[in-house]
Amino acid sequence: MTDYRSRMLTTLLVLAIGLGLFALVPTFANSGLVFLAGMVAINIVFALSWNLLFSGIGLLSFGHAMFFAGGAYTFAVLSTKYAGIPFFLMLLCGAAVGGILALVFGFVALRRASGIYFAILTLAFAEFIHIIITRTTFLGRNDGIVGISRPQIDFGLFTLKLTTGTSYFYFIIILMALVAFGLWCLQNSSAGRLMQAIRQEPMRAAFLGINLQRWRLAAFIISGSVAGLCGATLAPWAGIVSPEIAHWSVSTYPVLYALLGGAGVFWGPAVGAILFGAVSYATRGIHGIADLTVGMLLLAVVLAIPGGVLGLLSRISRRKEAPAGRRAALATKVENAS
Repeated sequence: MTDYRSRMLTTLLVLAIGLGLFALVPTFANSGLVFLAGMVAINIVFALSWNLLFSGIGLLSFGHAMFFAGGAYTFAVLSTKYAGIPFFLMLLCGAAVGGILALVFGFVALRRASGIYFAILTLAFAEFIHIIITRTTFLGRNDGIVGISRPQIDFGLFTLKLTTGTSYFYFIIILMALVAFGLWCLQNSSAGRLMQAIRQEPMRAAFLGINLQRWRLAAFIISGSVAGLCGATLAPWAGIVSPEIAHWSVSTYPVLYALLGGAGVFWGPAVGAILFGAVSYATRGIHGIADLTVGMLLLAVVLAIPGGVLGLLSRISRRKEAPAGRRAALATKVENAS
């Protein structure tokens, strides 16, 4: 219990520092950098949702873009074609559509395949959703849906206007911080530990009577719902949704963020998303560099830092502590001998 409280306090401290740093961005940055910071905040939670599957229960998904796009298009359709729907209800609908897509495709994929075959099947499903979007007039075909406005939230006693200045940016970082904390609580709960057991020892877990398929599907639905919420949050921030957000390449981004930062550490995907955002901003003036950047970062992770940035820092820390530990052990032996 003491260890859990310590880890929770550390997590809350990390969230508070992160929120503080993000909140400072509008005070010194131009509108372009503020927009990028909002995208990074959304991408952090998008990557954490993917890592819930990969490091949480041992599922590799290459199709997370379909949940993200499902949430974004749901919000876009509701806000532009159906007036009067409350903002939070549209966000919840976006999350629900992401969860429903995960339920449908996860139910099929988990029964038909596992391992890399499951990953390829999710990629095929995601591309199927991308094709449907490009062929559907109601969803704008290749042009997408434009004119998505930022909302005003009526609380009765007062109205919160997210339409002016950087108000929606502050809403994004607060919402994403809350969702990230919720994911941390899930992964550190008894359900999260059970998922870890399924990832590490699936045969032993099945022998103990755990329904592996049911738990994997549940994790898939939660992950899809969070990704859908991220997409729904993005829609009014960007003001437009297009079929590109359902493209297979978008599914590679959470994979890259998690591997770059360190998939084995909860906050690893967050570090990866921030680093990738910094690289994207630094190379924004070079035309056609985006795909090359993704490829080079993936090569760097695989060849140079297979454990990600946080994994590398952890190894360096252990190496520094090892000599000190050996010296302490040697000193103990000398004292005992004397």
